[in-house]
Amino acid sequence: MTLRIAVPNKGSLSESSIQMLKEAGYRQRGDVRDLVFIDPDNDVEFYYLRPRDIAIYVGSGELEAGITGRDLLIDSGAKAQEILALDFGKSSFRFASPQANESSDLALEGKRIATAYPGLLAKYLQDKGISATIVRLDGAVESAIRLGVADVIADVVSTGGTLRAAGLKIFGETLLQSEALLISRSGFEDSEKIATLIRRLNGVVIARQYVLVDYDVSIDDLEKACAITPGIESPTISPLQRSGWSAVRAMVKKSDINRIMDELWSVGARGILVTDIHACRL
Repeated sequence: MTLRIAVPNKGSLSESSIQMLKEAGYRQRGDVRDLVFIDPDNDVEFYYLRPRDIAIYVGSGELEAGITGRDLLIDSGAKAQEILALDFGKSSFRFASPQANESSDLALEGKRIATAYPGLLAKYLQDKGISATIVRLDGAVESAIRLGVADVIADVVSTGGTLRAAGLKIFGETLLQSEALLISRSGFEDSEKIATLIRRLNGVVIARQYVLVDYDVSIDDLEKACAITPGIESPTISPLQRSGWSAVRAMVKKSDINRIMDELWSVGARGILVTDIHACRL
């Protein structure tokens, strides 16, 4: 059976999803106006939909898998489940108001809270036992207080710049940490094609987080160097023509690479090279 996958149609979530699928070996549309694209080599059909609608289609069983945000998945209430975090599109769901001293759930009791995520907010308030009025808006939530329809807003925050520009201050705990997800309906995750999709996307996620580091080091300093670069299983060590020296290769976290190079140099490693990883299976 052909695997049908929902992909966000617009915005940064769309661009990042399409790029990840390409890196995972799936062909993608060449025209942004195309709403359906078939990849015959992998027997996959891609449907380009509004990110907010994807969980509904997947949860109903019309599509087997999709990429959307954790915030949109929870807000939808759809019978879909997270099967892989994709490590992009990260944001947090927070409360904000003009008052600087708002710092606890008590500040929400009896208030009007504007949000574009009423399902997510309702679940949070219910779990916390807070009685408040939810004001549902589709956009421009940060203007709700100034326009007099709400006392507090609850919105997805990436940098907080939009809220600060509106004179609002974030307060209280984070309701949710969101990022892009691969989702499916319960039962579909056991199919062979879904399993292949998960392996491929997970390979891209890991490849983006790691790099390969190669270096030469004397046998006397080999143990100290390998302690700095233990790798995933263990480093690969090969003897060099130069007596008493070895070549070492290991995967290391990309975010740590400059510190690691400094530490390798300090223990005597030389010829240190770093190479990007485009895909992997671990």
